[in-house]
Amino acid sequence: MKKWLLLLVSSILFIGLLSACGTGGKEQGKESSGEQEKVLKMGTSADYAPFEYIDTAKGNEVIGFDVDLAKMITKELGYKFEIVDMDFTGLIPTLQSGKVDFVLAGMTPTEDRKKNVDFSDVYYVARNMIVSKKGSGIKTVEDLKGKTVGVQTGSIQEGEASKIAKTVSMKIESRNRIPDLIQEIQAGRFDAAIIEDTVAKGYLKNSSGKLEGHTIPTSEQEAGSAIAFPKGSKLRDEFNKVLQEKMKNGEVDKLIKKWFDQQ
Repeated sequence: MKKWLLLLVSSILFIGLLSACGTGGKEQGKESSGEQEKVLKMGTSADYAPFEYIDTAKGNEVIGFDVDLAKMITKELGYKFEIVDMDFTGLIPTLQSGKVDFVLAGMTPTEDRKKNVDFSDVYYVARNMIVSKKGSGIKTVEDLKGKTVGVQTGSIQEGEASKIAKTVSMKIESRNRIPDLIQEIQAGRFDAAIIEDTVAKGYLKNSSGKLEGHTIPTSEQEAGSAIAFPKGSKLRDEFNKVLQEKMKNGEVDKLIKKWFDQQ
């Protein structure tokens, strides 16, 4: 009887040991095979609706077109991601320092920016708009003569304003965030601001008719928006592959309609 009990206890202990080893081996294998989800950090400037902005009704959650695009791509690739919000001017330096893995912020891949970071293919093309008080009489770039014009610091619109200023005498003022530009117009310190049209439409809609906007005509296709990565990052090719698939199957178009048709 004692031998039988001893054999039974030994068998139970042996089975338990095998189970424990089997579980541990499975978890270790998952990590070593790279199946464990990696968390990527996305840099953005959440003042650029409908691309990215803070929804106070959802506990200051950052939402928008770029956020949904990031969710779509990272999910397909098996990554999770978290958002790091900052001023637009800090995005590229933060990316270069490795504090974020990619930037999605309606960023245009200019030649100067390409010297410091790598870009995905363009995922959206927009145009620029002159925003001013209703009845200001400012409708064209020529109407900006002698005016104070606001732009977001480090934005493509800042460069556009500099080009216009070569032929139209005007004063350019920069601010870190789009809401700051709108406040300066409403306060009368700026006569107008140059803002991307899809973003400007949201502010026009919420201005109760106090603001108006006029699109700046262009003979060239705008450079558009792309995802930025550190130089040499393998993520660019991974993101590009999925981005191209989603653009071809119409899923990116669905996001465009979701976020831009409501403006």
